[in-house]
Amino acid sequence: MAKTAPFKKDFLKKITDILLAEKEKLEAELARFTKKNPNVSGDFDAEFPEYGDESDENAREVADYSVNKALEITLEKKLRDVNAALGRIEDGTYGICKYTGKPINEKRLLARPTSSSSVEAKKLLTDEV
Repeated sequence: MAKTAPFKKDFLKKITDILLAEKEKLEAELARFTKKNPNVSGDFDAEFPEYGDESDENAREVADYSVNKALEITLEKKLRDVNAALGRIEDGTYGICKYTGKPINEKRLLARPTSSSSVEAKKLLTDEV
């Protein structure tokens, strides 16, 4: 059983507000060039642009789609991270390092609210010690 994060309610409220604002921003950005996939929750599909039938227009369509697809993947990952962090807040495990089981420093969580590991654990995992 996971430990409960030792954070005060006002800190968790602040983090929740930050995460909800980020979620709204990410969803708005995704809505600009994707549609929600009706078959997969949390998945978006980049729309293929239609500029015309000329070869230069077709080339631009492919180039723009490639850029949008890469951006879609990046934004979806960030959105998954935000939703996961909100889930951890809801179930009381937010701010507990998934590797050590110890609390994550509040400064780290303010800098990166989606973090699920402490700086120390991350450094050990990436051999930065």
